[in-house]
Amino acid sequence: MKSIFKSVALISVFSILTRLLGFLLRIFLSRTIGAEALGIYQVALSVFMVLLTVVSSGLTLIISRMTASYRVTQDKKSGASLVTSSLIVGLTVSILLCAIMLIFKNLFANLFTDENCIKILIILLPSLVFSAVYSVFRGAMWGHDNYFALCVTELFEMVIKIAFSILLLNASLSVLESATRVAWSFTLSCLFSALFVVILFFYYGGKLGKPTKVYKTVLKRSAPITGVRIVGSLVQPLIALILPARLMLAGYTSSQAMSIYGIALGMTFPLLFLPTTLTGSLSTALVPDISMAMAENNNAHIQNRVTASVNFTLFISFLVVPIFMAIGDKIGIFLYNEPLSGTLLQFSSWIMVPMGLTNITSAILNSVGLEVKSFINYVVGGIFTFISVMCLTNYMGVLSLPFGMGVSTTITLVLNVIMLKRKLKIEVKVLKNLISFTLFSLPTLAITAFTSGILDNFLPLIFNLIISGGLGVSIYLLLCMTFNLVNIQTYFVKFKEKFKPLKKAKKF
Repeated sequence: MKSIFKSVALISVFSILTRLLGFLLRIFLSRTIGAEALGIYQVALSVFMVLLTVVSSGLTLIISRMTASYRVTQDKKSGASLVTSSLIVGLTVSILLCAIMLIFKNLFANLFTDENCIKILIILLPSLVFSAVYSVFRGAMWGHDNYFALCVTELFEMVIKIAFSILLLNASLSVLESATRVAWSFTLSCLFSALFVVILFFYYGGKLGKPTKVYKTVLKRSAPITGVRIVGSLVQPLIALILPARLMLAGYTSSQAMSIYGIALGMTFPLLFLPTTLTGSLSTALVPDISMAMAENNNAHIQNRVTASVNFTLFISFLVVPIFMAIGDKIGIFLYNEPLSGTLLQFSSWIMVPMGLTNITSAILNSVGLEVKSFINYVVGGIFTFISVMCLTNYMGVLSLPFGMGVSTTITLVLNVIMLKRKLKIEVKVLKNLISFTLFSLPTLAITAFTSGILDNFLPLIFNLIISGGLGVSIYLLLCMTFNLVNIQTYFVKFKEKFKPLKKAKKF
């Protein structure tokens, strides 16, 4: 079975570029429309994401896994029928959801503390139909390991989103006008992304076939995944509804509560997902890789993938955590001119470690058909997020959210590791390396903070961040290599050997 190193490297390069553009967009939005408009948009978007989960989550994964299985048997006809049948299912579901939301929009409007949120949600609705098309063709290309097409599509979507945001937004708009135009940029980017992924599908030799009863198989297999992910996706909109309300009970006005939510979800949290730029690339490549290994009963391959993935995730997470802890306050000021964002970043940075490991272990469980059990672990852990927001917001303010998320992801991670050991009969070594990386992060944290404090008196903020952050990263890498915690040289050798100029992907 071929190595997934090249796939991970390719996805990582594009992910870094896409994430960088996403950060630039976040900075532009925060400085152009402000925290309150961003908060209104984020609340509406959190509800929209539940609807999007219904349309796309289970469908994409099942199409990918079934396509990978057809590759093993070289059954191209069934693969083509799968795409057509899945497209019909996706379009039907998305159109029905749009109709329901429009018919009962007054009822759904009562869910929001701000009446403008429902207006934003209505603008986002067409994206459901576009996303249904996108998800089907994306799943087919994913199953064929055509990561180049997937990455190009995501990058294209981000570029389009930035273009429309720049064209539609300016600082003179009202709060509602700003949130409305951000929503339109999202919807238009989804439309163009759907068209682009269809073009790529046929360009790489993809074909549609006669619809068959395979749609029943798609529905049967995707329904449990979709069901559990729907419940899981309810976490964010519930938090979006509960947290502003709890902040208002703690003494904040409605405008202040919405602004704080916008700072947390629109500015700080995207930075916390920075390590997933790389670990998410690994998760994407693992799904078809481990699915094919399961079909071939290659347990040794699965063991190797799990061990390497966990260690890589720890390495990447701890590359960022001590830097954010040391100078996160200054990063928030530099990027957004918002001190609260920096304070949240410093306090919340530790959750990137359990978050990254949970993401990887969940991807592995999904790859071997344990989606429902993985979801149960998620729910058990996620309960603490609600407990934290409901009970601690009066004492901790908005910090109750990252605290609850950190504890929740830690609980889910422990349950995922236990399940991997029991169900797959493999070793998942986390604790020993976790302790080692934690110890190595302490001098990195201290040196970064000390250097930044000295440079405050001599250099502008941007040079302070570059020098202190760069020194911290260098110390961390040096410690990892010195104590052989991770062989950095091996990664560069593999990269040089295997990341050759891209060739045209194989035809379906």
